[in-house]
Amino acid sequence: MRSIGLMLVLVLGGGSVLYGAESEPGGAPGLCKEEADQGFVSLFDGKTLGGWQGAVKGYTAEDGVLVCQKKGGGMLLTAKEYGDFVFRFEFKLEAGGNNGVAIRTPPQGNPAYVGMEIQILDDAHEKYKGWLKDYQCHGSIYGVVPAKRGFLKPVGQWNSQEILCKGRQVKVTLNGTAIVDADLSKIKEPYLDHQKHPGLERDKGHIGFLGHGDRVEFRNIRIKELK
Repeated sequence: MRSIGLMLVLVLGGGSVLYGAESEPGGAPGLCKEEADQGFVSLFDGKTLGGWQGAVKGYTAEDGVLVCQKKGGGMLLTAKEYGDFVFRFEFKLEAGGNNGVAIRTPPQGNPAYVGMEIQILDDAHEKYKGWLKDYQCHGSIYGVVPAKRGFLKPVGQWNSQEILCKGRQVKVTLNGTAIVDADLSKIKEPYLDHQKHPGLERDKGHIGFLGHGDRVEFRNIRIKELK
């Protein structure tokens, strides 16, 4: 059956943000014509881990979805480095699921410190109650900038997320709501987690997923470089 492109347009701050865009027939997986015309490219072909490096054995391609395997995962990074960009993807968590998005990270070291990690977490799960810090909740720049809470969809449903990096600005939008909008130049030591974060000074690096042994699914992974 011929697929029909479907997209939900959310207007944020006067600009159109496309979420849930299905690819046109013959187009790149997870990329609609409107986004392609805007300069977005797909980072996942739906079938292989081509273009990715690192923990490739901890992830699989299943029916067009990139899956962080239960008891698998690890640091899966793009082969290419990115500086300023708009990164869009959809994700689905299992109960208590934990993952992360590395941005501007080098290939070695812990991205939460040598780069930046945007947390992906079912932060309302019972097992996190009583000890989870605000800077560890979903969407936070780990250890540095806490995100607004309450915008995740119920476990088992697909969420849409956008991460904008432009100069010293890092903005995270979850399901149409901006939950982080940080100016890194204004963030000074001591940081919230009292750790060193040299990665905050980086202006480019790899993007990737940071699995912690929970099954987390990703689809419609695409990026636009900002010049």
